Amino acid sequence: MLFHSFSFLLFFPLVTGMYFLIPKRAKQLWLLVASYYFYMSWNVQYGCLILLVTAIGYGGGLLLAQNKVRQGKRRLAVLTGSVLLCVGILFFFKYSAFAVQNINELLRAVGSVRALRVPDLILPVGISFYTFQTIGYLIDVWKGKTEAEKSFLRFALFVSFFPQLVAGPIERSSSLLAQLREPAEFDYDRVKDGLLLMLWGYFEKMWIADRAAILVDQVYQDYRNYSSGMLVFATVLFAVQIYCDFGGYSHIAIGAAQVLGIRLMDNFRQPYFAVNCREFWRRWHISLSSWFRDYLYFPLGGSRGSSGRTAVNLMITFLVSGLWHGAGWHYVVWGAIHGSYQVAGRGIRYVSEAAQKKLPEKKIRFFSEKTQGLTRATRICVTFILTDFAWLFFRADHLGRAVAMLRRIVQNGNWLGQFTDGTLFGMGLCRLEVYQLAFAIGVLLVVDILHESGISIRAWLAKQVLVIRWSIYMLVLLGFVVLLLQNYGRAAAEFLYFQF
Repeated sequence: MLFHSFSFLLFFPLVTGMYFLIPKRAKQLWLLVASYYFYMSWNVQYGCLILLVTAIGYGGGLLLAQNKVRQGKRRLAVLTGSVLLCVGILFFFKYSAFAVQNINELLRAVGSVRALRVPDLILPVGISFYTFQTIGYLIDVWKGKTEAEKSFLRFALFVSFFPQLVAGPIERSSSLLAQLREPAEFDYDRVKDGLLLMLWGYFEKMWIADRAAILVDQVYQDYRNYSSGMLVFATVLFAVQIYCDFGGYSHIAIGAAQVLGIRLMDNFRQPYFAVNCREFWRRWHISLSSWFRDYLYFPLGGSRGSSGRTAVNLMITFLVSGLWHGAGWHYVVWGAIHGSYQVAGRGIRYVSEAAQKKLPEKKIRFFSEKTQGLTRATRICVTFILTDFAWLFFRADHLGRAVAMLRRIVQNGNWLGQFTDGTLFGMGLCRLEVYQLAFAIGVLLVVDILHESGISIRAWLAKQVLVIRWSIYMLVLLGFVVLLLQNYGRAAAEFLYFQF
């Protein structure tokens, strides 16, 4: 069930209405039933899979909490076994085919005529997200950061809570479980703000991401027939598409949870305004990047060792992050590129700090005051270019295509021709839709600039008189209805992160 489908627009009001009408003791069970229905609407068998992961997490947590395994190797064995079971399930469904394909390539390389049968498996939607959330819970219980959940019903809801089930945010047990223990009552302002956040998510997904995807897909599928300028344009547009697609999902998820009285963590914070790649990952997919930081990078040693050891830890973390996003070498290369950015960034910071120590303090203050705005803008542009270069590998279907597209960008040399001959208006969108997309991206840019400046649109709306405020609400709602009518009869485009 997609967030932007008619079925969800019927499902969510029904679930919400019943949630606030039924007795408090029945609210958790109602949300659990709704969450399983939501997930099983893709495939009934998915219910068995998420129940298995839930049972592993619940049982592992209780074993870790027992006195007899509180100390020593036995407790570590419980954690290791539980985590490996979760990872094994994830590997089987997501990576077994990829592993077998690479083994067959190695066999062919050494001259063997034998080949293993590649398993034909359908990747269960959201499996990477709820397995990681369960693994995080187990590690937190082992470290003593959270208490083992004794209610199976509540823990099952923690794993399957439908707003964030299939694409995050990846929540921490200390936050989400605590909120599930005390169901919230109806609050008008909270519900209103949640619905507004959902509308903004729909705007990002349907006005921008889905329309941008049509142009991006056209160019990437037939890249040999497009110029250097159009390939670069499509890659830049993909940066906008994936931001609005996943950011849109996150806003809908956070807004829907807020309506139900659950506060989920922010997942995006104007990532393309980052001044370096290190800051980019503090703003982009925050729940995942912080998960890798806390459960992989820090246990590896973080930055506590030598510079060389820190570089290795960074590369391992980003290589795993790339592989987490998909079973393909182009994802691994994407992770390696970002890992290289992090290592290079640490070196640049070291050289910069050493150079500043040798300059007079007055001169440093003079240059910082005179060039602060220009320097920040330059750093933002450079960071975006580096990030966008990596996105090409992420978006390409495979590593060979990414390399071929890079070669064509360098060798073709035609930068403006296809923008002046009307090619853009013959790529799946009519002229009006192209203009609507450009306008929507402009609105997104303005809103992100305001948020980056510390100006909250919702706070500004709350200060307006009733007539103005509700006129704006109605205009936004009207735009959403127009989008639904424009897309009526079309298959709803899935969110990109469903494949991860």
